[in-house]
Amino acid sequence: MAVETSSDIRHTAVAPNEAGNRLDRVLAGHFPDLSRSRLKRLIETGHVALNGKRISDPAFKVKPGQIFAVAVPPPESAVIEPQAMDLKILFEDAHVLVLDKPAGLVVHPAPGNPDRTLVNALIAHCGDSLAGIGGVKRPGIVHRLDKDTSGVMVIAKTDAAHRALAADFAARRVTRAYQAIVWGVPAPKSGEIAGAIGRNPRDRKTMAVVATGKAATTRYQVLKSFGTAAALIECRLGSGRTHQIRVHLLAKGNPVLGDPVYKGRHVAARLAKLPATARVAASSLWRQALHAYLLGFRHPATGEYREFKSALPSEITDLLYKLEEI
Repeated sequence: MAVETSSDIRHTAVAPNEAGNRLDRVLAGHFPDLSRSRLKRLIETGHVALNGKRISDPAFKVKPGQIFAVAVPPPESAVIEPQAMDLKILFEDAHVLVLDKPAGLVVHPAPGNPDRTLVNALIAHCGDSLAGIGGVKRPGIVHRLDKDTSGVMVIAKTDAAHRALAADFAARRVTRAYQAIVWGVPAPKSGEIAGAIGRNPRDRKTMAVVATGKAATTRYQVLKSFGTAAALIECRLGSGRTHQIRVHLLAKGNPVLGDPVYKGRHVAARLAKLPATARVAASSLWRQALHAYLLGFRHPATGEYREFKSALPSEITDLLYKLEEI
């Protein structure tokens, strides 16, 4: 197991009475200073090994006498550097900030993206007042958008606002609508995709529809079709799972154009069927054609229902214009 030399390497053996239990649960019992969720993340990111071989499945069933090595990385700095960036702010008061996130911007610091994130920009914009709201690494963040998904987000600027918005998101009292360009035309033209979403057993870095996942539903409606080649659709979430829309649309056979991860197996053949200008536009698209265009919520201080919209960005509208030739 390749780990940083500064990591805290711990070893523990499985007791006879722990046989058949999940690895993350067993490790949580052996290391009470580490939460089960923290241990689960360590397993998924390759920091746990059995006889030198990485174990990446938190649900791995242990056997008596097995000895696991756990590499606990040194704690990350709690200080997030303010980094000024141009933010497209749609609304701001003392309680919340609503912005239009561009594609390419990571929401909060994580391995591989330690800075130049939306959180760094928010700290620069809001100052120390934001620090600590919602967690050290996620100050003010109530929900997130994938790096290459653009659109409307709301940020909490006070603890009370964060608690209220987080509760509303959890209870599905928030309106969220997305627009996407997908391959093919979904049939029927409006409906619901239901499928439990969890870690892809063949690639733990991605998500998939799996029986052991968490229940998820996505409602969709075709807004415009371009022959049988592609369609502009609207999606609304009945749940909020990681990569949910992208995973559900792939499972339905209508993956999002430009998606580098959940793209399906027939991209080359689909591109070949497009007119030349549309083919060039689709093949040069550098991000998934998915945009969070509408967000509605009750203001955590006033109780007033507010809705905010964001127009499709130019790289998506340009592609739509080219698809009109079909």
